[in-house]
Amino acid sequence: MTPHSKSNRRPSIDDGAPGRSGDSIAEILRRRRKDAELTLQELAERCNLASSTLSKIENGQMSPTYETIIRVADGLDIDVTELFSGKPSHPVGGRRTVTRAGQGVVRSTAQYTYEMLAADLTGKQFIPLLTTIDARSLTSFPDLVRHVGEEFFYVLSGSVTLHTEHYAPTTFQAGDSCYFDSTMGHALVSTGDEAARILWICSRVIAPLEA
Repeated sequence: MTPHSKSNRRPSIDDGAPGRSGDSIAEILRRRRKDAELTLQELAERCNLASSTLSKIENGQMSPTYETIIRVADGLDIDVTELFSGKPSHPVGGRRTVTRAGQGVVRSTAQYTYEMLAADLTGKQFIPLLTTIDARSLTSFPDLVRHVGEEFFYVLSGSVTLHTEHYAPTTFQAGDSCYFDSTMGHALVSTGDEAARILWICSRVIAPLEA
C-alpha cells in the first residue's frame, strides 16, 4: 500500500508506514544486514533464528512478529525503532518527543496491529504502542509468546482476554489494565464484537529472546 493510499486494507508489517516511511520491513532489514556486512546465516546465528526465516522476511514472504523484530534488532545491534521507521538511530538530547494522534509508525502482524509512539526517540527504556488486537483465538498464535522484559497494557476499547502459561485466562474491559512478566508465555485475543484497542508498554529488551 502506498503511503497515502485510500485502500481499506490494513497495513502489513511489510508495508511502509503510512505517511512516515516508504520502506518495508523487508527492505529495511535487507539494507541494515548488508550495511553490517553480514550474511543471512551470520545474522540468523546472532538472532537465534533460522536463516530461512530471515530470507522469507527479506523477500516479503513472511510477516515477522514484534518479538522477531526485536530479536533481529538485537542481532544487528540497532534500536528496534530503526526496523519500524527505517530511520538511522541518533541519540536525542533532552529526551522529549511528541507523537500527534494518528502519526505513529504503523505495522501489523497476523495477531496485532501496532502504532509505535515516540518512534523517533531511540534508546528508550520502554516501548509504547497503541495496539489493535486482531487475533480472535489462540489458534492465531503458533505458540505462546515469551521474551525477556515486562509489559503493561491498558484497555482503551473493546474486550481482551490474556492467556498465560501460569494463570487462567483473564478478560479485561475498557479501563482495566494488567502488568506481567514477559518471560511467562502470553497471548492477547479480542473477545468482544470488535477488535480491542489497548495502550501496550513493553520494557526495553536487553537480552536474547527465548525460542
